[in-house]
Amino acid sequence: MIEFNKVSVRRDGRILFSDATFQIHPGQKVGLTGNNGTGKSTLFGVILTYMGEQTTDELTVDAGNISIPSGWEVAHMAQEVEGSSQPAIDYVLSGDKEWYQLNQKMMAPDSLSDAEIAQLYQRFDDIDGYRTPTTAAQIMAGLGFQPNQHELPVNDFSGGWRMRLNLAKTLMSRADLLLLDEPTNHLDLDAILWLEEWIAKFDGTVLLISHDQTFLDATISYILHVENQRLTLYTGNYSQFVRTRSERLAQQQQAYEKQETTRAHLEDFVRRFRAKASKAKQAQSRLKQLERMADLSPVMADNPFTFQFYEPNHMSSPLISLKSADIGYSETPILRDASLQITPDTRIGLLGMNGAGKSTLIKALVGELEPLTGSYKVSDTLNIAYFNQHQMDSLDAEATPMIMMRRIAGKTSDADLRSFLGSFDFRGDRIDTPSKLFSGGERARLTLALIVWQKPNVLVLDEPTNHLDLQMRQALTMALQGFAGAVVLVSHDRELIANVCDELYLVHDGKLQEFEGDVSDYGKWLSEQRKSDAKEAAKESRDAKASANQAAKQAEEDRKAAEAKAKAEEPQLSKEERRKLAAEQRKLTAPIRKRIEQAEKKLDKVVAGLADLELKLADTTLYEETRKDELLTLLDEQASLQQQQAELEEQMLMAMTELEQYEP
Repeated sequence: MIEFNKVSVRRDGRILFSDATFQIHPGQKVGLTGNNGTGKSTLFGVILTYMGEQTTDELTVDAGNISIPSGWEVAHMAQEVEGSSQPAIDYVLSGDKEWYQLNQKMMAPDSLSDAEIAQLYQRFDDIDGYRTPTTAAQIMAGLGFQPNQHELPVNDFSGGWRMRLNLAKTLMSRADLLLLDEPTNHLDLDAILWLEEWIAKFDGTVLLISHDQTFLDATISYILHVENQRLTLYTGNYSQFVRTRSERLAQQQQAYEKQETTRAHLEDFVRRFRAKASKAKQAQSRLKQLERMADLSPVMADNPFTFQFYEPNHMSSPLISLKSADIGYSETPILRDASLQITPDTRIGLLGMNGAGKSTLIKALVGELEPLTGSYKVSDTLNIAYFNQHQMDSLDAEATPMIMMRRIAGKTSDADLRSFLGSFDFRGDRIDTPSKLFSGGERARLTLALIVWQKPNVLVLDEPTNHLDLQMRQALTMALQGFAGAVVLVSHDRELIANVCDELYLVHDGKLQEFEGDVSDYGKWLSEQRKSDAKEAAKESRDAKASANQAAKQAEEDRKAAEAKAKAEEPQLSKEERRKLAAEQRKLTAPIRKRIEQAEKKLDKVVAGLADLELKLADTTLYEETRKDELLTLLDEQASLQQQQAELEEQMLMAMTELEQYEP
């Protein structure tokens, strides 16, 4: 059990939470929520530090006690992955520390004694080590990696895919406690659905930081909320937490208003009667009552984001028309015969597996990729805004939000620009801070602010919620609902898709078609599709094996036919000549046959001895401490017989090869 008892923590001299008291029991799955900067990642750091793991932060526990079982193993998904020439599959396998260490030793057996080797293989078998590479491959497949990427070095992957590798490595751990910090940030919807299933099957304890409401609802049963330097544990998923907290805040607001009324009454009494001797004692009593009153905070508007999209200046229909288009690269189409019309009323969500062609379609819609065939037409009034990771990364690193806004704002006053930036929670010093110092969430908000200012009539958004916290996601959802133009959206945030999109289109198997159903139906479709793909892969494997067997059979028949033909074409010998030739061959091969016969007899004895040893080693009591010497003796004998078996088989193989040279 994880237990915090009146714990206070500060970072860089600032108190993040104080008097924190909560308990998390084994097997519980807990979502850690709270505004950015309230200390969620710091709490992870405190736990890791307590468990002896290295962290980059200098954390100070000022007060209180922490209790975590000493035998627990912890796995933590870090937010950065260093470059490495290590193959991706090996990097993932290294997440299972014990397996990786055992495997490294097994690859260098010369430095170990026979007893150490026996113990090594026994432990490897105990942890089901032979299946571990298969598990790693399954995790990588679930997170979107293709088999041909397994041997690529980590350096070959982009930052987002390195984060997926890091997540895969974390999931490989045999952890009792799993700490996941924003695991869905770089995942598409398919990978998120797979991760939900994986977490549901995980037996250990999970602490999870995520801004994806639907993901939290599907994976956790408790919420640990950080607010006003306090940690509060709620029972239920995220949706239940929102309802419970709203009720608590409403009660807190009522208590605050009641307290303020009482406080005002007491203060008025003291002010009026303190100077009167007859009332002085009563006034003093009221002062003491005021001092004893606990401070209750008023319920402030939780969300600091208040922006909305402006009305587009011009609008016509259709704004974009894609008709019978083949779309792809280097004359190789990824999508065929795709047709899509974007009007001012369009609200489209694009669905599809990783690599199916969603991003390719988007690039065609925004004019970055010319169709190979078909037509692409846009309206003269088109004012398109395209949000993706590249736009965030291409922000002027040295420029501040104010400078960037000034570049596109014309004669707008500084006061108006500051007010506008404030609606995206850029206030005070952050307005004049260079963007190179911003977090991913701040860069995403700034990119959205620049887009909003330009009054687009078409929004094409490719994973806009990456790096955004729950409050900003809610604000973006509200703003998109009020947007007067068209929206084309790719997102792993199912809440956003459900609340913004009127139509869903599926990109699959080289085609674009309307999807009948909602986002939850897509999850069901995806599950069925994976089963279908697995069956097809199994069928292809069976067909390939059957084809290979047929080819081998045909080759053997061809060989025999060729031998028969060659034999038929040989000069025919007389009966006497054949008898003499056979006698000469028997004489020449007699020593070889004798060696084979002797080796066979010895091999039979060795095999029988090994079978007898296997029966003895199957006795479970043999592995008790009192019979350790007997076990080691039997293991040494087994290793010796296995060595003899290998030598005898090699002798027989060489003798049989030699014999074939003398026989037709």
